[in-house]
Amino acid sequence: MVDVKTENEPVETEGKHRSAQSRGPDSFSLAHLSDLHLTSLNDVKIPQLLNKRMLGYCSWWHKRRHIHRREIIESLVDDLRNTRPDHIAVTGDLTHLGLPMEYAEVGQWLPSLGSPDQVTVIPGNHEAYWGKDWLDSCAMWAPYLESDSTQRETSKTADFFPSVRIRGQVAIIGLCSATPSLPLLAIGSLGQEQLSKLEAILQETGNKGLLRIILIHHPPVPGLVNWRKRLTDSRAFADILARHGAELVLHGHAHNPTLSKLQTPGGYVSVVGGASASQLSQPSSHHASYNTYRLSRIGADWDLTMFVRRYSEKSGSFVEEQQVALNIPHF
Repeated sequence: MVDVKTENEPVETEGKHRSAQSRGPDSFSLAHLSDLHLTSLNDVKIPQLLNKRMLGYCSWWHKRRHIHRREIIESLVDDLRNTRPDHIAVTGDLTHLGLPMEYAEVGQWLPSLGSPDQVTVIPGNHEAYWGKDWLDSCAMWAPYLESDSTQRETSKTADFFPSVRIRGQVAIIGLCSATPSLPLLAIGSLGQEQLSKLEAILQETGNKGLLRIILIHHPPVPGLVNWRKRLTDSRAFADILARHGAELVLHGHAHNPTLSKLQTPGGYVSVVGGASASQLSQPSSHHASYNTYRLSRIGADWDLTMFVRRYSEKSGSFVEEQQVALNIPHF
């Protein structure tokens, strides 16, 4: 049995966010964005909605198009240009219905964040909203999905994951929990093949002494979302971490910020759920924000600090709201 702990009151620390320009060689910063739902759906046609997508379109028309605001996304891009993280991770749900036209729109937008070597993307359940053709559509984002050195004979999304990108002493490991599900369900699954590959990757990168950051869309800790939105193999994922460890796990999907922990051989690893970076609605927990993580070497150890940047309606910009010191397991 793997122990799971949830922490609701993180410890705040003092200090100011530092730009990439002021960081030293033994430092790395990563911005985490999630659940942007940035597509417009203005030109959608009725024949495209004759399946589960009809329910999603109704949800978008009556609710989502009002709460996921374009001006927030524009402010987000401006803020990232100012804070200048070393890398940006996007943990899924950039679209609403996973339509090819949405993939094309996102593909045109992604360069505003940065080049593919500066930005890592994984898909969410809205990318896999309906049917198997989503794999081909998602391949439009291939440069942002794939590993540093990908040797593939096909360009299907299923071949991209787990992805591994090495940035200095940090290994960014992308997983795909996106899978088509029945109406009213938004479940995710990693599958045995991906889990087996993840186990090997964690062991290899751990042996090299790299700091391993795992990206996944669905929360891997049970109880953070209700059963119809769950990760079906969260227990298998937790078991792998209990054997091989990781230094940080980042996810989205819930649209509100969470901080949980999973057991590893070196202690508890922080599992951080990001809020939607574009949503502004009630309850207040569903307020546009994103996190930046700074890893800094202190002697033989590393210090991990999370900076929460929240959208301010008053200023029309993102501002630093909180700093949180996170634990790094020692192996």
